[in-house]
This record gives sequence, C-alpha cells and structure tokens, in this order.
Amino acid sequence: MHNHPSFEIIDGDPGLGLVILADHATNFLPERYGRLGLPESAFERHIAYDIGVEGVVRGLNARLNAPVVMSRFSRLLIDPNRGEDDPTLVMRISDGAIIPGNHPITSEEWQYRLDTYHRPYHDAVSRTIAAVAEKTGKAPLVMSMHSFTPAWKGAARPWQVTVLWDSDYRAVGPLLCELEALGDVIVGDNEPYDGALRGDTMFRHCMKPGIAHALIEIRQDEIGDNAGIVRWVDRLAPIFSRLNADPALHTYEIHTSRTGPY
Repeated sequence: MHNHPSFEIIDGDPGLGLVILADHATNFLPERYGRLGLPESAFERHIAYDIGVEGVVRGLNARLNAPVVMSRFSRLLIDPNRGEDDPTLVMRISDGAIIPGNHPITSEEWQYRLDTYHRPYHDAVSRTIAAVAEKTGKAPLVMSMHSFTPAWKGAARPWQVTVLWDSDYRAVGPLLCELEALGDVIVGDNEPYDGALRGDTMFRHCMKPGIAHALIEIRQDEIGDNAGIVRWVDRLAPIFSRLNADPALHTYEIHTSRTGPY
C-alpha cells in the first residue's frame, strides 16, 4: 500500500491484467483549506466525493487481488475526473452550493492544486497501468468505480447501477450483459450522464491508448452502508473476473472518441 497526500495505491497482482480506479473515493481536505468555507454537512454529500465507492474498491481488491488506485482528496478541491483544461476542474458552484474557497481562485492556487493533487494522482494511475502492461505483455482491463445520487433536482433515478462509456464497447457490452443477468437490478446504459467526456480519466488513460475499459456508477443508497457494499462486491467480483479472463479485452485497439479527434 502506498499512501501519498493525493492518492493511495492498494497493491495487487499486476499479473492479473486488471486495474481498478476510484477518482472520487474520499472527501479529505488538507488542513490549509479548512472546509473551503462550506458547512461540515457538505462533506457528507455527493458534491464532496462518491459515497460508498472506497468500501467497494477495497472489497474488490481483497477479493480479486487487483491493484487499485484511488484519490485521497475531495473533488471540491480539484476534480481528478476532469481534464486539465476543463473549466469545471475546480468547481465554483456544485449542485447549488457556492464554494467560497474556490471563488475567486488565483492562477497560482489553481496551478498548485494541479501540481500537488491532480497530476500526482494521474501519474499514479499511469504507473499502475504501465506496471500491469509490463508484467502481462498485454493491454490491461481498466474498471473505474463511481457512485451517483438517488435523485437529481427532485427526480428519482431508477437505475441501481449504470455503465458509462464513450465509443469503445469491448468491455461495456459484456459488462452490461452480466449486470442485466443479475436479474434483480435496474441497469442503465450511459445514465444518468454520458460517458464521453473529453480529457477525463477514461479518455486520458484508456481511450487514447486503446485500452478496454468501463466506468461503473452505483446509486449511492445501494452502497450507503456495509451490507450494501458487501452485496455489490459479491456481485461485481465474479463479473470482473469473467471479463478479465477474455483475451479480447487485453488488446490495444483505438476507438474514435465521440468528443472529437485525439
């Protein structure tokens, strides 16, 4: 296990060929930022992190022994699932909450957060993917874990689990089939948002190099307690194993992004 102010790598067997990511695993803020001028309650909300995901990825690591990379800072500080030139990289307003510590923000502070948090996290992701590729001599399979709110602007979201993707369907197709086959779960495809986001983690680490991948979103209330986390680890671990055993998901194949040319 490697702890750093901006990321944690939970060791696993690189020879498996599987990498698990969690961009928004924690709601931590370094002391120098206080609470960014927000009430404490903001840090229990989805605006600060993906509720339940840390437990899921730790559980998957324990079951599968696949390496995990997760962030160690709140997305309110800087969002690791945004490209460096994305205007929403440091949010001024999130789900109606104005973030005083981010508005106004100097270009020096913006750069500091990139250098101290965003880039080291992405470097850790790159290193982990490269280590797996080196060990297996093949493209890794990358699974990224997120969670979403049960309702948005008053409308309930019916899906319990969803898969987000851009245009590389190699891992997505079999993953959707496996999730549908669970039988008792409402599955969404590119819900509640579209998976094509220029410069995001999947774009950067998987789409551009041609690595098979999928981003899984679980509804927060499904993994809001330990029983829910265990239930989803029980569901996902065998699915990840079966997908990872497919040689077709361990080749490099560039797919044109729906966001435009690379």
